Amino acid sequence: MSWFLAARSEVQSQGAGPRVGLTVGKVLGPSHERNRIKRRLREVLRRHVDQLPAACDLILHPHRTVLKLEFTKLDAEIVRILQQANAEQARANPRPLTGPGKAEPVR
Repeated sequence: MSWFLAARSEVQSQGAGPRVGLTVGKVLGPSHERNRIKRRLREVLRRHVDQLPAACDLILHPHRTVLKLEFTKLDAEIVRILQQANAEQARANPRPLTGPGKAEPVR
């Protein structure tokens, strides 16, 4: 499965939670199969909504194998993607630390 992470500006992300987009094109099969792929992905994401990266848009682009993949393996794949997305977001937006011996945040 391919995935992309897009950061949102402070104005766009004020009061808004994380967002997820699913791109399931016609090349993946007839509408009933595409809808099944989306239902499976939504269910896994619902279970792990607390792990979604904040102030970002996560776009998932599944492959046709999602239809035949065991649900536990699909769950593990989504968790792996969410962990990678959180790590990428942390690298892109390092937060300054405060406390004794730490730098004060810029205001």
